[in-house]
Amino acid sequence: MSKLTHPQEALFQGEKPFPIIPSCEHFAGSEKLITKALELQNKLGGLFDITMDCEDGAQTGKEKEHAEMIVRIQKSELNKHKMSGVRIHDHSNAFWKQDVDIIVPGAGEIIAYITIPKPTKAAQVEEMITYIQKAAQKAGIKREIPIHVLVETHGALAEVEKIAALPWMQVLDFGLMDFISGHHGAIPASCMKSPGQFDHELLRRAKSTMVATALAHGVIPAHNVTLDLKNQYQTYKDAKRAHDDFGFLRMWSIYPTQIQAILDAMSPDFSEVQDSAEILIKAQDVDWGPIQHAGDLHDRATYRYFWEVLQKAKLSGIAIPEEANKRFFS
Repeated sequence: MSKLTHPQEALFQGEKPFPIIPSCEHFAGSEKLITKALELQNKLGGLFDITMDCEDGAQTGKEKEHAEMIVRIQKSELNKHKMSGVRIHDHSNAFWKQDVDIIVPGAGEIIAYITIPKPTKAAQVEEMITYIQKAAQKAGIKREIPIHVLVETHGALAEVEKIAALPWMQVLDFGLMDFISGHHGAIPASCMKSPGQFDHELLRRAKSTMVATALAHGVIPAHNVTLDLKNQYQTYKDAKRAHDDFGFLRMWSIYPTQIQAILDAMSPDFSEVQDSAEILIKAQDVDWGPIQHAGDLHDRATYRYFWEVLQKAKLSGIAIPEEANKRFFS
């Protein structure tokens, strides 16, 4: 048999593949919490991302020391999976440039992403990305550093199309609490939790608009946190509804017990992983021409879907059939 063509080569020729990143993003601000998060990440085998937080994590007056601490931990042996990003200060805060000036030269080669919070217009995001790009160039960093942007203001939602189209964009995050606060009482506080966060018409519109825009631009849409820290089942239900009803592909965690609940809710179904493996093996055997499987016709359009399912399963720690694992991931 001639050499088999890998799905990444066969299905995405000449175009940028959709990002395949973990479905859970865990926030940690202090050195103690960041260290604990990295220990858990290592224990689970790198199944979730960690966002080291400069915005809410840094003590007033110690912003420089906090950013330097993050660089030190990014470069430490504890960060063995290199699956940690950083949230910098927002555009209105004088410290955002200092964050970039410390973090990009210090950890730009290994940082997983940079998160930009609270923009009120696309021009602010563009300015910050340009500054990050120049800092990377000055430091001799040739890679693109993925950018995540928090959509949590009226202005950001109004210009979400422009934001999603900016360079280096990987994730759009929905920020529920700030978004509700910006409505001056038109959305009640009860909607900071379920079911209100999914049922209130203004929130439904905002979430669905952001998700549709993100996906149209090849960007991952990420859902806000669950405030109920100790109730794992509530986190699971929120993540499940965010994924199944609204199309979110990622969700924030702010408490360690939320991580597994999000992974369980947003990971591919085991039976779909099995089907994906069987379909892709058959497709590869006929050099990615059309096939029949269980009475259904499949071609390159469906192969893309099933290849993404398999990649997400691998990233989520779900067992992949041995033959598929050997062909596609060895």
